[in-house]
Order: sequence, then C-alpha cells, then structure tokens
Amino acid sequence: MCGIIGIASRTEFPSRVLLERLKRLEYRGYDSYGFYDSRNLKKRVGGIDVEAAGRATTRTGIAHTRWATHGGATERNAHPHVSCDGRVVIVHNGIIENHEEMRKSLEKKGHRFASETDSEVIAHFLEEGLKRKPAEAVIVDFFAAAAGSFAVLAAIKGREEIFALKRDSPLVLGAADGMNILASDIYAFSDATSRAAFFENDEFAVVGAESFRFFDRKGRPIEKAMREFVWDQKESVKRSHKHYMLKEILEEPAAVERMLFSMENDQKAAFDGLIRLIRGSKKIIFAACGTSYHASLLGAYYLHRTGVESQTLIASEFRHYANVDRDTLIIALSQSGETMDVIDALKYARERSGRIAAVVNAPYSTIQRMSELSLHILAGQEVCVASTKAFINQAVLMLRIAREFGFPVDTDNVAGKIRLLFRKKARIREIAERIAASKDAYIIGRGLTYPVAREIALKIKETSYIHAEGMMGGELKHGTIALIEDGTPVLSLVSNNDPDIISNAREVEARGAQVFTITNDGRMERKRNVIHIETGNDGKFGILAAVAGQLIAYYAADKLGRPIDKPRNLAKSVTVK
Repeated sequence: MCGIIGIASRTEFPSRVLLERLKRLEYRGYDSYGFYDSRNLKKRVGGIDVEAAGRATTRTGIAHTRWATHGGATERNAHPHVSCDGRVVIVHNGIIENHEEMRKSLEKKGHRFASETDSEVIAHFLEEGLKRKPAEAVIVDFFAAAAGSFAVLAAIKGREEIFALKRDSPLVLGAADGMNILASDIYAFSDATSRAAFFENDEFAVVGAESFRFFDRKGRPIEKAMREFVWDQKESVKRSHKHYMLKEILEEPAAVERMLFSMENDQKAAFDGLIRLIRGSKKIIFAACGTSYHASLLGAYYLHRTGVESQTLIASEFRHYANVDRDTLIIALSQSGETMDVIDALKYARERSGRIAAVVNAPYSTIQRMSELSLHILAGQEVCVASTKAFINQAVLMLRIAREFGFPVDTDNVAGKIRLLFRKKARIREIAERIAASKDAYIIGRGLTYPVAREIALKIKETSYIHAEGMMGGELKHGTIALIEDGTPVLSLVSNNDPDIISNAREVEARGAQVFTITNDGRMERKRNVIHIETGNDGKFGILAAVAGQLIAYYAADKLGRPIDKPRNLAKSVTVK
C-alpha cells in the first residue's frame, strides 16, 4: 500500500525533489511520510508537505509515504527507519510476516527498536549482517530469512548507491537524464523518462547515478535491460472542481469513449484475442477485489445471460472456492494492476495450468505481466482514492465483451447517456443530502442491479462514513429488515419495472423506511424521491445507476464535510494481504 522513492543522481539536486516525486505516489498511503537525503532524516504524520525538505541538497536519497499496517500512524512508526548504529536507513512497502521472530533474535544480539513496525527489523538485520559480510551477501541472507512481501530501498552510509529488494510488492527502476529513480510505480517518474526496468520477484539491485546491477536471490548477476514504456496519463488537477472525485465522475463519458474507440482500433487485436480465449474455454472465472469485484459481478451477469459459463470470486477467497484446470480462463480485474490478493489468486491459477487474462488501468503492472493477454481500460489517472471512472470503464468493457456473445446492447451511446444523467445533478444532490442525515443506508437490487447496489453502498461508506449495505432485495426478509426504522433511507434500483424489487421497496416502506428510487420508468420521473435514467436496456441501466450512486455518495460526503479524496484508513493501491 505504501509508496517508496529512491534517487541516485550524478549531480546534487534539491531534497524537495524526493518529496515532489513521493507526492505522485500519495494515493498509496497518507498516514505519514518521511525522507533521508544522506544527511537529514525527517518524518511527519499526515499528508506530504514538500516544504518539509527545506533547502537541503543531495545526490542520493530515499522517501516513503505510509499506509499503516503494523503500528499506529505516529512519527516514530513513520519511515525511514534507522539501524542502531545509524549506518543503515531503509524504507519498506509490504509486510514482514515473521518480523516478531526476527525481532527477538536481533534483540538477543543487543539491538534496540524504536518503533512498533515490522519494517524496522530490516534495518537492524542489515546492520547486523554488515558486521561480517558485504552488503550484497547480507541481502542474500535477508531473502532467505524473511517471510512475507517487501519492496525495500536501503541506504548504507559510505555508499553512494541504493540497494533495492523486491518480493511480491511492486518496484521499478527508471533511467532519467543523469539519475536513476526507484519507485513503487512508473507514475513517480513518467514525466522524466520513458525507460524503465521492472523488478521481478526475489530480485535485488545495486543502483548508482549512472549504473545498476541486478541479482537474483542467491546473489547471481541477472541481465536486465531498460525497456521503453508509453504513459499517456497526464498529471491530474482539480481546476474549478471542489474535489477530484467530482472531476473524475464528470470525466466518465470521455473515458468511456476513449476506451471503446481503443477496442476497435489500437487494442482491437487484444480485444479479439480475449474473445477467442473466452470461446475456447469451458469456464470463465473473474478474480477481483472491492470495486473491481463489483464490475466483475456485472461481467458474470452479462456473460451468464448469453449462455457463457462464468462466475466471479473475491480474490482473497479465490483458492478456497475456485476449481481451476487447463480449460479455465481466469480474467483478473484490477485498477492498479498490483492488488496483492489478485496476484495471489493468479499464482494459484497458474499452478493449476489455468489461462490468465487481465483488465487493468495501470500499464506495465505486475498483473499485466502475469497475463498472457491484457486489456487497458484507459480510464486515466484517478487521484481520489474511491474509484469512479475506472469502475465505469470496467463495467462498460464487460458489457462490450458480452455483446460479442449476443447480449443485445448498443454500447456506443453509453457516454451520451451518462451526459444526460449529469443534467439531473440537482435532484441527485437533494436526495444525497437527505441520505446524509442518517447514520445508516440500504441499497437494494436484483439480478443486474445487485452488483450495482453493492458498489453504491461501497462508495457511500468510503466517502461519507455512513454505514451502507448493498444487498439483494430478496435477502431483506432474512434478517436485515429488522434494522429498518422510521426514516431509514433505502435506495431501490428498479430496472424495467421489476415487480420483485418494487415489492421489496414497499415492504421496507411499510415499516417506516424513507424509500428513494433509481428507475428507467418514465412515469415516475417527476416524483421527488426518484432519479430517472433514460435507457430501456437493462445492461446500460446498471452502469448509469452506478454513476447516479457515485454522485449520491459524493454529495452526501460533501454535505458532511468529509475528506472526500483521501478517506481515512484507505489507500488506492492495496498491495498487502
């Protein structure tokens, strides 16, 4: 989840550059941050303040923005961490699963720890090893001793190089003019270079200003060439919008058009290849988490309607429920392409000879590199932690795939339908502000609208901190209806006058619920508690209802004064289990 930066430069550069590049990774965590520039080490709680670097300069440095796992969000738990003698300074993304055993062993040797984190053991382990061995040999020992996931950058006093280690957490090296830059992903340096080398599992590198050497976990040299990458995502700015979330929702029509155009042009070969893979497989299993899981639920629904055998599994439970063989196609959905639970699911599938395809928004990611075929949804950069346009593009792509198998839909007018929905922002805001007055909210759907109900509930929880539950309308009577009180908001998603969901809405209304409706029934358009969506196709209805739900979540959070773009306890890229 955390973001790390390391720079080795031929000439002196302002230390603030470390924090400027780190700022580009702040979506990965914003509990605390810190940097080390070979002379100064500073750590702070909260979001990154570039001015904290002052006027210092350096030729090497490392920096870190944290999403807390072990130990609270405090200054002493912030990175970088330092060894007892001050010789080793490290930053770490991941989790050292056996850190307690390693810590006890090091304490017996006289080491004293300053933090509650698992990460600090890395600095002490390296210090202890350097008493007897060169750094490269100590790193080999660390690979053998450590369990878990890690991307580590280590600075060792007396060396103008950065030592970089990787296992299951993302790490990439970019070669810019006169400097090498290490980072959690290419966005950290995409403005400075288009040349990168991607670390694979159990590799480490010694990186100087104008050279680098790669090794495997045994310390054997590896040939690693720089490769050219294309990055078409511009740095996002809010401009006149109050929050990035609203800006990104309003970008959805353009993002949908861009992706659909790509599927007919530069990504047509890959798109056609995915269709062939689906046709040639006996079973399709989607693997995803969070928002991407809800998009994959829509994908499974669409394909099921066309007779394609498909299911979706939450990636963290994949190995417990998936039956994979060589006739199974696993389609991974991930916004970041680095979601650890999805990576683990793909490893499990690969062990059982399953074929793998990917749908991602981040090119050159681990999940993309694990797949024999991948599609890029081209949603563009999302700064807001709560994903909006990436979800919509994933869902539209699922619908576009289903069309190839006979699902009756015209996806070409989805963007126009979203623009029409934006004209109803005033009605949506009014409903959202009424929902914001409650501590609980329930969103109900059936069939197509069940995944959307879950996605809307997730957005409300993420941004407004209102307890929201998205569920199948038919499950209300099996427990949840006991929670309905006078005034409890219930949002019902009614596609094509579905009589069952209408019945469910009446059941909660009879018990005092305040019922709101998203529907494509034109007869209800003027009713106060109704958001009318102009589509007769139930495939597009789900996507448009999700957009309305995103706006509800945004306006409810805005009414409550929440930190919408950076909700508490969340990070954009979930790279730990």
